[in-house]
Amino acid sequence: MTEYVSEPGGRVPVAAESDLVVVGGGPAGIAAALAGARNGLSVTLLERYPYLGGLASGGMVLVLDDMCNGPEIAVRGICADLIGRMEKMGLAVTPPEQDRRSDPAMWRKWSRWGVFDFTSQLKPQPIVYAAAFDPDGFKRASNDMVAEAGIRLRLHSWFSRTIVEDGQVRGVIVESKEGRQAIRGRIVVDATGDLDVAASAGAPHVEGAYIVTTVFRLGGVNIEEAERFEYAEPEAFKEIDRQAKKLIGGSWDKWWLKTPLPGIVWCNCPHMANYDGLKVADLTRADFEGRKRIAALVDYLHAKMPGFEKCYVVDVAPQLGIRQTRLLEGLYVVTKEDVAERRHFADSVARGRDYYTPYRSLLPQKVQGLIVAGRHYSATSSAQRMSREIPPCMAMGEAAGEAAALALESSVALDRVDVGKLQ
Repeated sequence: MTEYVSEPGGRVPVAAESDLVVVGGGPAGIAAALAGARNGLSVTLLERYPYLGGLASGGMVLVLDDMCNGPEIAVRGICADLIGRMEKMGLAVTPPEQDRRSDPAMWRKWSRWGVFDFTSQLKPQPIVYAAAFDPDGFKRASNDMVAEAGIRLRLHSWFSRTIVEDGQVRGVIVESKEGRQAIRGRIVVDATGDLDVAASAGAPHVEGAYIVTTVFRLGGVNIEEAERFEYAEPEAFKEIDRQAKKLIGGSWDKWWLKTPLPGIVWCNCPHMANYDGLKVADLTRADFEGRKRIAALVDYLHAKMPGFEKCYVVDVAPQLGIRQTRLLEGLYVVTKEDVAERRHFADSVARGRDYYTPYRSLLPQKVQGLIVAGRHYSATSSAQRMSREIPPCMAMGEAAGEAAALALESSVALDRVDVGKLQ
């Protein structure tokens, strides 16, 4: 039986009011806020961590991919702008157009950057337009873009609950060192990744689960020697690589990839199943388990892996890599078949590699004044696993911010926006 304590009632002070309130400063939230501000809206962007970028920076998912269909780049806009800014800082790397093909030489040159089509059946898999980047570069570029747009940014602000009046979202309550505060908005974007705002508002949703990851970076790596070993001694490499993957307990085929910083690699592992990203106990256990596996791997690399003899842990991502928790049940639920068969919708407003996101899948049922952007959009669990990469989530965010501007400009509800204009 659950015990309860009573809290004192009282009024919550209004700390900010704006046309658009975006909850979540990850890639989708950044894009939504920028799109709204660039279309003349006053925007407040809320983020619980002391930085922008969400799982891209704080979760250290350090490749922006799933954004081109062969030679066609399917995601541009704000995502492309951000990549360009990081490249100018020297903190992002993209393969030039002439290198984007299926070719053994190109594979050897680029595959350890992670910039290949991971869905392709070709061997070797084609090098494509994608970006390997530095997490602090993502934070800095995001800061610059948000500041230039005149967005009111509030870091260190944890979402608490949604303010709903007669089925209409009017803002949110946040918790911070200043206590509970209200942030009012005419339209709210849920870019939390976990559907926190929509769930609090009573929007229908389901819960899913997938692997979680404690991403980390290693320094002191002799990358040239590691790559020489991989290609010059393939049988020995395969055995050591197999043992490394066994120790880490789950990873993609390439458990380490290059970064723009010399001697530093990132490891999108260990992959750990059977953890609920909505439960504090599970999140805590996952953090502990991940660090144990990382330590075991490093000990093994010191003893066995050429190029990694002197490696050390630079950092473990401050955010646990959560891939799926709550999923919206919106006006349309995207299915696995929609993604796999590349179905185009009359109201498509965002793209990934070769799949489309309908506007209806960003809109909740039973709640007005709220739009969703990010990996928690309206899709089945299997469909979401195929369509949750960062660039298409940024495209969703850009569409959400544009939709908010059109709704307020035309004085219509979000589900009455002229989709043709939005497209």
